[in-house]
Amino acid sequence: MLFFALGSLSAFAQTTVSGRVTDSEGTAMPGVNVVVKGTSAGTSTDATGNYSLSVADAATLVFSFIGYATQEVPVSGRTTIDVTMTEDTRQLGEVVVTALGVQRETKALGYSVTQVQGEAFQDARTNNLGSQLAGRIAGVNATTAASGPAGSTRVIIRGNKSLLGNNQPLYVVDGVPMDNTQFGNAGLWGGADEGDGMTSINPDDIESITVLKGANAAALYGARAANGVINIITKSGTARKGIGIDFTSNFVFERVNDLRDYQKEFGEGDYVRSDPADNTSPFIAVAPRDQTEGTNWDEQMWGPRLGSGTFVAFDGIERPYVDAGDNWDRFFETGYNFTNTLALSGGNETQNFRISLSDLKNTSIVPNTGFKRTTATLSTNSKFGKKLTITS
Repeated sequence: MLFFALGSLSAFAQTTVSGRVTDSEGTAMPGVNVVVKGTSAGTSTDATGNYSLSVADAATLVFSFIGYATQEVPVSGRTTIDVTMTEDTRQLGEVVVTALGVQRETKALGYSVTQVQGEAFQDARTNNLGSQLAGRIAGVNATTAASGPAGSTRVIIRGNKSLLGNNQPLYVVDGVPMDNTQFGNAGLWGGADEGDGMTSINPDDIESITVLKGANAAALYGARAANGVINIITKSGTARKGIGIDFTSNFVFERVNDLRDYQKEFGEGDYVRSDPADNTSPFIAVAPRDQTEGTNWDEQMWGPRLGSGTFVAFDGIERPYVDAGDNWDRFFETGYNFTNTLALSGGNETQNFRISLSDLKNTSIVPNTGFKRTTATLSTNSKFGKKLTITS
């Protein structure tokens, strides 16, 4: 009986364990939960990060805090246990960046937010980043004009807000508002669509894109954000050993999807015939539209049967009146888009950097058109003490 009593006393012997909890920078962390594993007994750290708890010698302490990885530390007879908490990167998906230096939990926002990770913009990419938003975010309508590989994109969030004003959202890159005005556009008397600001962004440099849909987003950026905000976060350096090297190569083919067949039995109407009553007689000249003599106006869209004679072309030479063949296939070419990006990154806990160089070469499906772009980016982050952070 004495033997069992002594054994019970040793099994239930209590030890007071104390220590300090800090983050990776050595700053004290108040409010960290310290619980004995498998029980409800526990405590939390005070304002200086210190704690004290009576536990059994064979117990295991569980340290947990929102946004940090949970740690389990066995006591093993020790009386002092100091713990360094590390950030849990798996929980960053629940937090979005809404403005420069402002992070909010998605569920705490009063307006709709959708986030798309940068990897979604790297496969089967287009030259204009705005066109890649099509079909990825509910309520966002991205329209690309048929103006070539460097053309601009019109993005509308939840429909038009004004009949006369600009209905496109505000674009923000790393907290800095960006002017997305078109550099040129085609009109009634000619001109060219020379792209917009989104054409200059390299998809390989994007960490994530957050779309703020509600009108309340204007409180963050002012009246310019009344139509919503497209917030672009670019990649930055991280603390690591040595230099990180990333190389990305992307090659995309382009072909015209719809080359539908046209009828090849009859030619065009509105021509003067040698005998207007004879539908098989050859053409002799092209008639002006105000000259009605000898013209069959009922056949403006449907002329005589192809292969029925000859006609005099605009150069005065008489040629057989036959089908010209597949001009669509002879005109359109196979386009390609070739992009290479090389990025270097590195740093430590207080300073880091990322530098990238990208080259894009595009040949369009339309002859004698193309697009070339060279992009160089550099981002640095420096921390000076606990209150000053410089990002460039």
